[in-house]
Amino acid sequence: MKPRKRVTKRTKAPRKVARIEASAGSRRRPRYLPEEWAGMYKPVKRPVTLRLDADVLAWFQRAGRGYQTRINRALRKVMIEERKKARE
Repeated sequence: MKPRKRVTKRTKAPRKVARIEASAGSRRRPRYLPEEWAGMYKPVKRPVTLRLDADVLAWFQRAGRGYQTRINRALRKVMIEERKKARE
């Protein structure tokens, strides 16, 4: 197996931390953004290790590339439904 090359990034930590803290509490488009900017807003993505059943993962992967996005959308849909139930 070929050894991986080590990649280093030079980022300013305080700026990155501030961005994460600012967006951590809000996953929807902030109300103060105009509607024409709605398509430009993206929630902060965090890398995680998630253990899924093999058949569930295979089902999402069967449609090809973008399976992680499809899993995220499915989870978001469930999250929104649970929030609606909690408000009632």
